[in-house]
Amino acid sequence: MSTTPSLSPFSQGPRGLTLEGVALADIAARFGTPTYVYSRAALVAAFDAYRHALGERPALVCCAVKANSNLGVLSVFAALDAGFDIVSGGELARVLAAGGRADRVVFSGTGKSRAEMRQALAAGIHCFNVESAAELDRLDEVAAALGTTAPVALRVNPDVDPGTHPYISTGLKSNKFGVAFSGALALYRRAAALPNLRVCGIACHIGSQLLDPAPVVEAAGKVLGLVDRLAAEGIHLDHIDLGGGLGIRYRDETPPTVAAYLAPLLELFKGRTEALCFEPGRSLTGNAGLLLTRIEYLKPGEEKNFAIVDAAMNDLARPALYDAWHDAVAVMARDLPPQCYDVVGPICESGDFLARERNLAVEEGDLLALLSAGAYGMSMSSNYNSRPRAAEVIVDGDSVHLVRERETVESLYALEKPLARE
Repeated sequence: MSTTPSLSPFSQGPRGLTLEGVALADIAARFGTPTYVYSRAALVAAFDAYRHALGERPALVCCAVKANSNLGVLSVFAALDAGFDIVSGGELARVLAAGGRADRVVFSGTGKSRAEMRQALAAGIHCFNVESAAELDRLDEVAAALGTTAPVALRVNPDVDPGTHPYISTGLKSNKFGVAFSGALALYRRAAALPNLRVCGIACHIGSQLLDPAPVVEAAGKVLGLVDRLAAEGIHLDHIDLGGGLGIRYRDETPPTVAAYLAPLLELFKGRTEALCFEPGRSLTGNAGLLLTRIEYLKPGEEKNFAIVDAAMNDLARPALYDAWHDAVAVMARDLPPQCYDVVGPICESGDFLARERNLAVEEGDLLALLSAGAYGMSMSSNYNSRPRAAEVIVDGDSVHLVRERETVESLYALEKPLARE
């Protein structure tokens, strides 16, 4: 069972596939392709799954902005009084522009600049998740210059293998994230002694696309032991941040439901007074979005057949980056014998593929929907080959809202200047 609702209602109608009753063909006709399409109902249902599972437990659910930073998407969560997990000053600005509350923001990331620290302190964020001794010292200096106190948690690296793709594993000794577990106690003592810091929490995050809660429970147990050692030294924490990473179904995965994922963690922390913090991203937005694209050419080959579409690796990088799977579904069913195609884009890279070896009954000009593209789709897109990035829309019942206009070629070089000739 998926951790978030599938794109529901996602059904076949007279004009092909529909999302919340709106025909994808109508969206393509109105906004063009490629276009990212999100379901507001799926976004809300995904967030509500966390709230329902947590019940009355004091907790803060912080949406990971890196997964999908569109203001329209963020505003859906802001209206639900969500928290937000950010990793840059730009993401903080987006949260505030979308109506999010600064006092429900946690600032993660390994390379916070002084300017970003000043920005976050001025906004009044909930907490900095500090990831090194050097960052701790810098934050103390910045807070002192502003005449304020910075709320901090240390992101502790528990050295637990999450059993996920190595590129999205973040809690091992070899990863760049967090402070070593063995040195965390000494660093907490140092933080508690700095005059412009207020130690208020602890954080860990072991990776993304997690399909089993066991590694997270193992990491949480190690963190809990450290929390008790800190308390014995008079360093009492307000919250424990267990990160995000709950996976979704892309192909044939069987991730736990949100309730099943959180149940052993809630049992572990039963009777504790600290508030819990979670930072879900993919499980909130992944299955709430798709990438709509049109077939430009069908190109038969001796070894492979290619469906060349108007989307490309600059629009959806995950297949090229991780060899990730996204279902490719024909928007309009055709009474044709299916053929096996690699779905590829126009970019001049052999890695420019969106789906490999898919049986599709399609013709040139047909629309394809690349599913489960709501997380790390648009947020990782680029302008490679000077390609304008896609439009983004949110379907809300029978209404469709344009939440990002398609870029123009002119907008891509608006900040550039040719070298003047002498």
